[in-house]
Amino acid sequence: MTLSRVLAILILQYSLVALVSSAGPPSGWKTLQGSPPMVIARGGFSGIFPDSSSLAYGLALDTCGPNVTLWCDVQLTKDGVGICFPELKLDNATDISIAYPGKAKDYLVNGVSTRGWFSVDYNFGELANVSVVQGVYSRTNKFDGNKLPILTVEQVAKLIKSPSTGLWLNFQHASFFKQQNLSVENFLQSLPGRSVPVNYISSPDVDFLRRVKSSFSSGPTSFIFRILEQSKIEPTTNQTYGELLKNLALIKTFSSGILVPKGYIWPVDSDHYLQPHTPLVTDAHREGLQVFVSDLTNDVPFSYNFSYDPLAECLSFIDGDDFSVDGVLSDFPVTPSAAINCFSGLGENAKRQVDTLVITKYGASGDNPACTDLAYNQAKSDGADVLDCPVQMSKDGIPFCLSSIDLLESTTVADTQFKNRATTILEIKFRSGIYTFSLTWDEIKTLTPSILNPYEKYILSRNPKSKNLGKLITLSDFLSLNEGSHILISIENAAYLAEKQNLHVTDAVLDALQKAKPRSHKVMIQSTHSSVLKIFKDKSKFERVYKVDENIRDAADSAIEDIKTFADSVVIGKASVFPESSAFLVNSTNTVARLKSFKLPVYVETFSNEFVSQAWDYYSDPSIEINSFVIGTKVNGIITDFPKTANRYRRNLCLKNGNKEPYRSPIEPGKLFKQISNLYLPPLPPPLPVLTDSNVTEAPLPGVSGKVPSSKAAPGVGAAAPAPITA
Repeated sequence: MTLSRVLAILILQYSLVALVSSAGPPSGWKTLQGSPPMVIARGGFSGIFPDSSSLAYGLALDTCGPNVTLWCDVQLTKDGVGICFPELKLDNATDISIAYPGKAKDYLVNGVSTRGWFSVDYNFGELANVSVVQGVYSRTNKFDGNKLPILTVEQVAKLIKSPSTGLWLNFQHASFFKQQNLSVENFLQSLPGRSVPVNYISSPDVDFLRRVKSSFSSGPTSFIFRILEQSKIEPTTNQTYGELLKNLALIKTFSSGILVPKGYIWPVDSDHYLQPHTPLVTDAHREGLQVFVSDLTNDVPFSYNFSYDPLAECLSFIDGDDFSVDGVLSDFPVTPSAAINCFSGLGENAKRQVDTLVITKYGASGDNPACTDLAYNQAKSDGADVLDCPVQMSKDGIPFCLSSIDLLESTTVADTQFKNRATTILEIKFRSGIYTFSLTWDEIKTLTPSILNPYEKYILSRNPKSKNLGKLITLSDFLSLNEGSHILISIENAAYLAEKQNLHVTDAVLDALQKAKPRSHKVMIQSTHSSVLKIFKDKSKFERVYKVDENIRDAADSAIEDIKTFADSVVIGKASVFPESSAFLVNSTNTVARLKSFKLPVYVETFSNEFVSQAWDYYSDPSIEINSFVIGTKVNGIITDFPKTANRYRRNLCLKNGNKEPYRSPIEPGKLFKQISNLYLPPLPPPLPVLTDSNVTEAPLPGVSGKVPSSKAAPGVGAAAPAPITA
């Protein structure tokens, strides 16, 4: 079969690729053809499984459905077999150095001497005992023991069962193979056109694209010019890729589209904040070129403008007012699949599809210093239902909002004249701190807030531009700022403050609430202590929320009945719903269902956008994690420091009419865990304890009246702490 015949068949297959169905933006898709953008799975679902493995391609098909295009980086073996593998060298993402020790060789690659194990030194049969492994060290290596074989292009094509699933072959190093007397053209010629329906062929090599394009004369091309870094030289033209992009008419002579890194469309400054988008997509479409974008990777930090939300980044390329790219190349293809089908075209006033409450964790503290006026104002703008204020007490008895009783955690107090007030109080924490009750309110309000960075050890910082903005506010200011809003006031350390500091936080809260005018707030009072919530027992207008401060797998009937005597709802941690081992979900508990069966609403915390806060099972996408709790376990509310992400989730179109697309199905806990080989299998965690009534029962708070005080109440004796939860 001639190459022109093969390529004609391959091009014809393009018309069979059914594009994903989506309402899209209200004004229609701004792609070249007006169709929804394509989802291209780079090496399959290579963000989880080893790149180009059978598991990676299988997961892409399972999570994205048939409307996905499988990407294969083609390398040639010594005997001319085309294999799917992400790099020219085999040693980074296979165990070839173990199978063939001491066999590394040196080659010139793009003029640079490079040492390693190269595919051109081995016949395909010699690679039978070589397995692919995870080549990105920040990703899990737990599947490296699965003995996953290197796949040929034909083997990947056989995984395709639907005509709407595409196949994209990328030839990154065609000139290198030509230097080794291996012909990519001959490989293409050998492909059986009917059983290997290639839809796209891409390369950064102009000469290669011209040679293949000249091999056939009819039909539209399906060849894509892959653009590399701006300053890199394209060898055929001896121009930089940045210069070549200025001549789109030239590119049109040998390709039908371009594949560009995302920075060509949305550049960022040196501080990783977005610059205005370029006109590249619009200009390319005007020239009749499709535009595909690469480097959308969920687990690699991107612009701070997206608040660590990969879905938000993806939407900026497909759902803008000015343009939409024609396809997205991703290691996590489930995210663009959901973006296109569920989240595009929502608009600001899209209707909620679920009633799940969005409760803030210190306001919108993922983007602003916690519990500041900025954090609360943004949370309201982001669509949060409930704004929270963790009440702390100053030395002179002023209640105010702050994430911790220790000022060191969320202010710059260590850099002030108050740094010598550090002390160690074992009843509160084992390390020393500078506590709120050591400073007066007049002193505290001079402090500069500091944004929380819970994942700093992973070199993931939050919104540096706002890290010290905003001001701390009193509880009274919080009530005024959020007049008419649904609010949650959390109270901790009440017994210690009353007994040791003569500060009565419950009385202070009641006083502030009584003085708030107009009294239009819907109030939730939260605590880990039943003794605190019992103070508010007769305040029927308050919803009392009991926070279980340890992870549990279940709760005894007697414990739940006890909770119902002093609380109206419960907060639990994520691990009390889906226990983990080595960041893999291992199973699910019955905790949510048990509590709800007793008519207790359940709220779960804490949902963050940073991918390191999520189990691998959620594919480094916070919306997928939220979906598993909202749809999978029917929680009543989620507590989050990024309320914008949670609020957008509630409005996504795939929740409407019970949409059953695979990317909207709840994660099956334990599914990934079960695919780990015995050699790499992490140990199962010990069983979580069951909550009993002894864990929630407490003596009354010392010296607390439960009434609005006319003066400070006298301190009393300490309250007995509840028994620790044991398995």
